Formats: sequence, structure tokens, C-alpha cells
Amino acid sequence: MQHNLYPLKFKPILKDKIWGGEKLSKYLNKTTVSKTAGESWEISDVEGDTSVVSNGDLKGKSLKELVQTFKSDLIGSKNYQVFGDKFPLLIKFIDARQDLSIQLHPNNKLAAERHNSFGKTEMWHVMQADEGSNLIVGFNQKITPAKYLKHLEDKTLTEILNFDKVKKGDTYFIQVGRIHAIGTGVMLAEIQQTSDITYRVYDWDRVDEQGNERELHNDLAIDAIDFDMKDDFRVKYDTSKNQPNKMVSCQYFTTNYIHLDSELKKQNNIDSFVIYICIEGSVNINVDSVIENVTKGETILLPAAIKNYTLKSDNAELLEVYV
Repeated sequence: MQHNLYPLKFKPILKDKIWGGEKLSKYLNKTTVSKTAGESWEISDVEGDTSVVSNGDLKGKSLKELVQTFKSDLIGSKNYQVFGDKFPLLIKFIDARQDLSIQLHPNNKLAAERHNSFGKTEMWHVMQADEGSNLIVGFNQKITPAKYLKHLEDKTLTEILNFDKVKKGDTYFIQVGRIHAIGTGVMLAEIQQTSDITYRVYDWDRVDEQGNERELHNDLAIDAIDFDMKDDFRVKYDTSKNQPNKMVSCQYFTTNYIHLDSELKKQNNIDSFVIYICIEGSVNINVDSVIENVTKGETILLPAAIKNYTLKSDNAELLEVYV
């Protein structure tokens, strides 16, 4: 392994949210001090929220510094040509004790013009869901912009939205422009482009302790919304053991599901870093006889320079992510 690169763990960046709860500590062992921890940012290069290494020789270094130092050895040469010193993905866990706002994300073109940012294509993998919990994805009927605005004005937006009941293991792919919201009682892993641009269109008339509503972005949202009533967002995937099973593959990321109950030898020939999110159990990652253990609720980054490694577990479920 050149340049002392090894499997990297990062300190979670915890975010308090008006809708957050206590599942991140209860189920994922996050050290939260509040009763409204909504998000744990596992790997982030978002401006102002850059992850910091928590293990090994590079402990204390930020992800930004690592990309600047190791460049294609860290992220892969193709990725380095496209993204330069910017890490392309943002990985989070989210706990919705209450409904999140109804929102959408702009595409790359709009995000670049308006916010000098990437757009935000993302996916969700449900890790735990209370009985009867929903996700909102897209519309339940054909909608015109005028009809949409009328429902928004009358506060009847939910009448035209598609609600899906969810359970653990359900996976959704959210294209840019698609209206969506995480419902009460859902805890999930989110994989997305590095972007924190969200257009909030409705927030259930919620107010904070000072009586203020959160900002809405309806003027920006109207030409970013995809009004087509598509039904292509539920992800079907195989759960065969001890092999990667394709979940989502798009130009921004590929995510595979791995259910491991033995040893899996891996060869990285994809010219990309590989991220493992442990969603159940615990796994040992062996690189040149150095073993790093990853347990449920932990995320680890394997630099692109690591070509051969072994995953070993009696019983673990992982999400494998790369670009």
C-alpha cells in the first residue's frame, strides 16, 4: 500500500434536527447528547462539515486534506479527473422521529448555476421502521405545475403525493427533481452526491421554539421539480450471501448489498475508493494482515490504492459503495 494508506474511519458529525430522535444512539451506538439527533454524517466533504479521520496514522486529518494529499490514490484516477480535490459522495444515517419536510433537490445544471454546487441524486436504505411508517416519493397522479401550486397554496399538497409504507431492507433511488420526504418512525442510511442543496416546499406548518417556521424555497423549487408520475424509485435487489448484489448503479455512485457469513476475498479493479456501511452485525476487513473491525452503524473508506483485501464475518450485512 503506497503512501501509508489504509482503511479509514471518520468521526461522525452529528446534527440536531427539529424532527430528530434517539435511534442513532439506541440502534447505531452514536454518542449523542440530545434527544433530537436527526443525522449522523459518516463521510462528508461538504463545506464546513468535513469528516476527520478517527483511526491510524492519519488520525485528526480531514477528508479534504487527504484528497489534496493523496489525490487519485485515495479516490481513483477517473474520479480525480472529474472531481479534483472534492470527495464526490456524502454518507449519512437519518432518524426521523417526526416527518421531514417535503423537499426535492436540483439537478447538476441548476445547482451549478445557482449554488456553485453539485446536484443531489441520492438513495435510501431503510435500517429500521416503526409499524406503519411511510416514505413520500413522487406524485400519486399526473400533475401540472399550476395544479401543484394550487395544492401548495391550499395546504393540500399531501393529497397528491405518493405515500409508501416501508419496512427494514426497503431501498429507494431518488432522482434529482423528485419530490420526497422521510416519514415519522423511519431510520435509514442515505448515500448521495456531495451536496447540501435542498429545496423545502412544505414543512407541515411546524414552528421552532421561537415560533418561527423554517424557510421554504418554493420560488427556486418550481422549475426544479420533475412533475412526471414515474414509478421507478423502488429498488429490487438480490440477497444472495457472500457476494455483492447490485442495488443501484448510476453515474454518481454504485451501491451493492452484501450479506456475509464467511470470508470474501475482494480485488479492487474499479479505479475508485470503496465505502462499506455496516448495517447489521460486524465485519473484519483484512488489508496486508492489518485487520480493522467495523460494526453496525460504522462506515469505513478503503482508498483506491488498496487493491486486495478480505471481508470476514459470521453474520454481517453491508452496503458497498463506489463511484
